[in-house]
Amino acid sequence: MLLKLYDTNPNPAQIRHIAEVLRNGGVIIFPTDTVYAFGCSIFNSKGVEFITKIKNHDSKRNDLSFICHELSEVSEYAKMDDISFRLMKKNLPGPFTFLLNGSSKLPKLFKNKKTVGIRMPNNSIALSIVRELGNPLMTSSIFTREDSSEYITDPELIDEIYGNQVDLVIDGGFGGLVHSTIVDCTQDEPEIIREGAGELVD
Repeated sequence: MLLKLYDTNPNPAQIRHIAEVLRNGGVIIFPTDTVYAFGCSIFNSKGVEFITKIKNHDSKRNDLSFICHELSEVSEYAKMDDISFRLMKKNLPGPFTFLLNGSSKLPKLFKNKKTVGIRMPNNSIALSIVRELGNPLMTSSIFTREDSSEYITDPELIDEIYGNQVDLVIDGGFGGLVHSTIVDCTQDEPEIIREGAGELVD
């Protein structure tokens, strides 16, 4: 099902509906400030399994990220020192994934993960969904096929391909092709390990 939303002013009733779908074990495709992504509640074991399977990834992989809507939520699931906190505060919301050491409060689905990627995209649809849901989304970008990039930017084409596999495809307009910049904050000094859409301010 394709659901149209506007990034400038997402419809609250539709956001509540999306959050309810997620609470009931649903999987969605939604816009971020970079590329479109799969998403489910971090407590949804079947959803996490579905996304890792469709991406052909093991759930231990670091490219499974959490989308949070504020930094206080991040501290629930990941360890932030003063350096990483200041860096995230300066750059979020924005097109970055910050790799942090996981905390003891990670859901049992992720107990095997030592690190967790944290996203806080500059996209009001994504942030509104997480805020309404009340907990982070587990997310992974829809992958790029070498022979066609158009389908990962056009929500209608995304719906044609994945609409029968997920519960909702959220049309927030055309998406981007450049992934987020990944910043590893698990060591003493933050390190950019993938250049992407974001230019880090330190």
